[in-house]
Amino acid sequence: MPEAPEVEALTLFLRERLGGHTVREVDLLEGRALKTRARPLTELIGRRVTGATRHGKHLDLDLEGVHLGIGFGRAGWATWRDTGEADVDSPAPEIARVVLDNGILGITDAGEWLSVQLHVVDAPQDVPAVAKLGPDAVDPGYSREMLAEALGGRRKQLKALLQEQETLAGIGNAYSDEILYAARLSPTAHASSLSEDDVTRLHLALHDTLTAAVIARRGVPIAEQKAAKVASMRVHGRAGEPCPEGDGVIEDIPGTKGAGQWCPSCQVLPDGTT
Repeated sequence: MPEAPEVEALTLFLRERLGGHTVREVDLLEGRALKTRARPLTELIGRRVTGATRHGKHLDLDLEGVHLGIGFGRAGWATWRDTGEADVDSPAPEIARVVLDNGILGITDAGEWLSVQLHVVDAPQDVPAVAKLGPDAVDPGYSREMLAEALGGRRKQLKALLQEQETLAGIGNAYSDEILYAARLSPTAHASSLSEDDVTRLHLALHDTLTAAVIARRGVPIAEQKAAKVASMRVHGRAGEPCPEGDGVIEDIPGTKGAGQWCPSCQVLPDGTT
C-alpha cells in the first residue's frame, strides 16, 4: 500500500514531469475505477497540467481547473514512460492511461480486488475520501498537542487509530508498525491508557519516522518505490527475524492475520506488559 512518503515522492515527480504539458488521450481500461460516471476522463483531453498535490494517501492532478483525483487504495500505483521510450511491461494490470504530449502516465492495481479510485472533479475536496481527511501526518506543524487531542482518551487500539484517515491522514499498515516500534508502544494499547510521556514518545516517533521516509523516497524512480519501502522496514513484514535493536523476535500482531508486525519484547503496554 502506498502511504504518504511514497505518494509525496510520486507527487513531486509528476509535478516536475507533467507541469505545463497537455493531455492528448485518455483510456479507461477498468470502468469500475471511475467513481464520477457523469464526468468521464475525456474531460481531461486538451487541458494542461497546472498542478499536482498530495492529500493524505491520495494524489490530485489539476488540469486548468478540472481535477483528476487518484486514490491508490491497497495495491494501486503509477507508471511513467517518456515519449519515445520503449514500452515496459508493468508488474500490475493497468487500470487507466493518460497520454500527454511528453509521455504516458499509467495507473495500475496489483490487488486481488480493485482498490484504485478515480474522480474527475472541480476541486480536490470534492472527492469524498479527501473531504473527510484529518490533519496530514507528514506536516511538520503537526504538534504533540494536536496528537494528544486526536488521541483524546479514546478506547481504540493505537495501530487502528494511526491508520484512521479521519484522525491523521497518510499513515497505513506499514508505517503504523514502524512508528509504534520506534515509540516502543504496543499496537494493541488503547489511546486512553497512554501517559504524558507515552504521548510525547509517540509524537517524536511519528515525526521522525515519516520525515526520514519522505526524505529517503525522494528521487527514487517510480518503479523502485515499493522495493525501497519494503527494504526500509525494520519490523513490518519481518516476522520471524531478530529485533533490530533488542533480543526479541519480530512477530505478527495478534488479530491482524499476518498483516502487521511488532516486537513483543520491546513494545509494551503502558502497564509494562506485552
